[in-house]
Amino acid sequence: MLKTGIYVDAENIRLCGGYGMRYDVLAELANTGNSVLLRANSYVVEDRIRTEEDAEYRQKLYHYHDILRQYGFKLIKKYVKHFRNEEGVITTKANADMDLAVDAVLQARNLDRIILVTGDGDFVRLIVALQNRGCRVEVIGFRNVSTDLREAADFYISGFLVPRLLPILNPGGEDEKWYRGTAINYNPAKGFGFMRHYRPTAKGLTSDTVFFHRSKSEGDVDPQLFTQPLQIFEFKIAPQNGNGNRPEAYDIRILQTEEPPLRRDG
Repeated sequence: MLKTGIYVDAENIRLCGGYGMRYDVLAELANTGNSVLLRANSYVVEDRIRTEEDAEYRQKLYHYHDILRQYGFKLIKKYVKHFRNEEGVITTKANADMDLAVDAVLQARNLDRIILVTGDGDFVRLIVALQNRGCRVEVIGFRNVSTDLREAADFYISGFLVPRLLPILNPGGEDEKWYRGTAINYNPAKGFGFMRHYRPTAKGLTSDTVFFHRSKSEGDVDPQLFTQPLQIFEFKIAPQNGNGNRPEAYDIRILQTEEPPLRRDG
């Protein structure tokens, strides 16, 4: 069995499109196949001044922390520091990078696989250090993910592509099932290609592909986006009558995400 540890850079994830990430799904991902979750750390930020003054912020933040604990994650808190410059402008700072890096290096002696949830390129050196200890390092990020971070990891996947990790906005109701994927082997001249998407299995995430044609996309989708490997799409899948009932993606739309509601000014 692979002993797995999860290290979540929660503030980076929250500010880069991952607000609302389901920690239970993350834990399930670490417990599939021949892997068992041994360590689960989430590095969170708290503004103690705002906690004291804003009851709504305090209630939402502590409820969020309770949920993480229920799913077996240990919380490592970093408190916001407030600074006033010579002009009287107040700035804030809270960075848990050092805490995460030190914990991961020390705990790696008992781990075989590490899932690092962040998009911060400052962790490239950490990834190399963990790999030099013999650990496999997998990275999950959302938006603004460092290219160097993706390339340093043994495996990288966008958190948007992990089924159920973030909910898909479904305007048609629960009866309609949506998928997320990226376009591959797109032929601009003929307007078709394949969507690669993932599904959870007993062995872990498994990739599947489904045919698509650009004519089945929503009107505001620029066909050039199908040539961009990092662009994520949402779509439905159905068999196409008259074409051997071949599955095909339709109602293709560009992934949209909402801004996190607890973002701090400054």
